[in-house]
Amino acid sequence: MGVLDKAVRVLDVLERGPASLAQLVSATALSRPTAHRLAVALEHHRLVTRDERGRFVLGARVGELAAATGEDRLLAAAGPVLATARDASGESAQLYRRLDGQRVCVAAADRPGHGLRDSVPVGAVLTMRAGSAAQVLLAWEPEAVVDAGLAGASFDAAALARVRRRGWAESVGEREDGVASVSAPVRGPDGAVVAAVSVSGP
Repeated sequence: MGVLDKAVRVLDVLERGPASLAQLVSATALSRPTAHRLAVALEHHRLVTRDERGRFVLGARVGELAAATGEDRLLAAAGPVLATARDASGESAQLYRRLDGQRVCVAAADRPGHGLRDSVPVGAVLTMRAGSAAQVLLAWEPEAVVDAGLAGASFDAAALARVRRRGWAESVGEREDGVASVSAPVRGPDGAVVAAVSVSGP
């Protein structure tokens, strides 16, 4: 197996979510030194980064390459919008999509001097049980999906009703102590919610 094949194997694992070095070794069947060397090399090229727990996640360059293909108009449009939100608020901005019962950060614009707590790296997989983006991504789902999503959530049906009524969500300390956020839906041509745009900070 060539070096490129091994690097793609690492990226394939991270596509499913954050992974520690031990998890990369287990999932790729690569030796620990090889997995570490490849992950660090990919990190150097911004294809991989690390989350607040030190786990490897997909980096911002992956989103940039996806946008450059012209196949994802949402990601192509997200960069300038997130930068504007960051500059206007002075806080970090993110774009989330829902995937298999979780939410994934697909684009981000961090504020200068951001901390680890309020920075969400591209590729990070977060819970749908807490946070304003989770509320937005769940609020307009079918009733059965909403009911299932509320099990164990830090918000309730009344909170989602408020989100639908006013068109945005807020949270304080739901996902991380000391971090607050506001989120709004991003809708597709048919009006369905396809993503959530968020601004978060201490």
